Amino acid sequence: MSNGNRGLGEPLRDLPIKTADKGFYSGFSVDVTVTGKLAVGGLVLWAVAFPENAGSVLAGFNSFILSHFASWYIYVMAAFVLVCIGLALWPAAGRLKIGQDGDVPEFSNFSWFSMMFGAGIGVGMLTWAVAEPVYHFQNNPDVIQGLATAAGADNVLNAYKWSYLHWGFSAWASYAIAGLALGFFAYRRGLPLTIRSSLTPLFGSRLSGWTGHLIDIVAVIATILGVAQTLGFGVEQFVAGMARIGIGGWLLNDEGTASVTGIIVALLIIMGASTLSALSGVGKGIKWLSNLNMGLSIFLLAFFLLFGATGFGIRALFVGLWEYVMALPEMLFTVYRGDGSGGAADKLEGWQGGWSVFYWAWWVAFAPFVGLFLARISRGRTIREFVLGAVIVPAIMCFVWFAFAGGTAIDLEMTGGADGVIFGASDGDKIFAMTNFMLGDVLGWMMAVVIVVLLMTYLVTSADSAVLIVNTINAAGDEGPKARPHIVFWGVALGLVVAALLLVGGLKAIQTAMVIGALPFSLVMALMCIALVKAILRDSIRASRAAQADLSESST
Repeated sequence: MSNGNRGLGEPLRDLPIKTADKGFYSGFSVDVTVTGKLAVGGLVLWAVAFPENAGSVLAGFNSFILSHFASWYIYVMAAFVLVCIGLALWPAAGRLKIGQDGDVPEFSNFSWFSMMFGAGIGVGMLTWAVAEPVYHFQNNPDVIQGLATAAGADNVLNAYKWSYLHWGFSAWASYAIAGLALGFFAYRRGLPLTIRSSLTPLFGSRLSGWTGHLIDIVAVIATILGVAQTLGFGVEQFVAGMARIGIGGWLLNDEGTASVTGIIVALLIIMGASTLSALSGVGKGIKWLSNLNMGLSIFLLAFFLLFGATGFGIRALFVGLWEYVMALPEMLFTVYRGDGSGGAADKLEGWQGGWSVFYWAWWVAFAPFVGLFLARISRGRTIREFVLGAVIVPAIMCFVWFAFAGGTAIDLEMTGGADGVIFGASDGDKIFAMTNFMLGDVLGWMMAVVIVVLLMTYLVTSADSAVLIVNTINAAGDEGPKARPHIVFWGVALGLVVAALLLVGGLKAIQTAMVIGALPFSLVMALMCIALVKAILRDSIRASRAAQADLSESST
């Protein structure tokens, strides 16, 4: 240690994590892997064996979290946005690379942006790009407070302001924090590419033991529940699409949503394909599917841009984006609290719990999965480049999707004669109802086939990528080939979690489990922010002192 850095010490660059060297768990941390499997397996068995008890307990936990931790979710997501802004503007941080100083990016900007968007959004875009602006057009905090008219022309921009809040900078800031922390400590410090490594400035070598194991277990559970939420929405939409193209009507119940049989059949198809893809590895199945869904996504978006409500979409994009940016500070920090009267205050609290808190928990649960993936594809980029690229560009792509897909739906209902065809459809069926109304039966059927194929590729890539990421965490950050039985186990477990929770209480049960599972990982992410800032600050001090020492020596 040089005289200039006396008192700071050298950063930790070795974090041994015990893994089995033979047997079924060879290459895996037995403590993390077995505990994670027991936790997920216990959830499935509980939900299947005692569905009523599971449903009531989950509902009780959900009510408790919304009453006591809603403000935590709101403020911690606001903190992620502020930390990202600070890191981008902080000169000492912005210039540092994710990796060594001589590393260069592995991927072109276009490929980098494409992979980020695909990993962070996936199937949610096909459901919510249409459904969410439609929801907020009919109800949002501005409507509840009497500042706008439900389903009125004066509420269009409000619908986009709130949609952009949930899918914009906040979501991508949470992914960026996780990705940056993992990439910085794995590629700049040489630590294992696993969640615990991002907290070494706070806990040091203790992370080799049960402190680190617990952090990785929390990340595994959050990842499984976060991806389960995505698959839950996807299953409903997949069954709706199968019914639209004429081969899945028997999979629906009397209410027009997926039946028990529909859920099981859809999951068998999706999880079977995703497990086969995961077994083939990143270089084959996942790469091929990613290329296919990117091409189909561009085709579908081009359709809405050219044949949808283009003028409406342009206004929703640019004016709506302005409204969002201007209102962002207030929306980020406002916590609605009810007063028990059943009036506007209680409705605002309920709306925020059902929308913002749910989304913040979903993005946090998705953060270990997306963050680890972002870290893997961003080596060699500066922190400023990473933050701006990972937050702004994918968010803008979300805004474009919402503006033109959701904007077309709203415009067709307001002025295009849809007469409730789109608004009255289930969430998963809205995009099919809209394209069928626009194109007619024959072309509408063909577009439904395209959307079903796109939906399938998104679901499979989300599931198989999640399985590989979970195995990377369980293998102490080893990115190499994983044992086939473990890939099959997590593929089956993920499908069973979705099925069990859907059967216990539908999408609400998955949402509740995910909000609960995300809570401990939100604390881990808050600690990630502190650890990352501390590490960068100490590195900048070391560099400054070393430069001063060199200057002093050269002048003597």
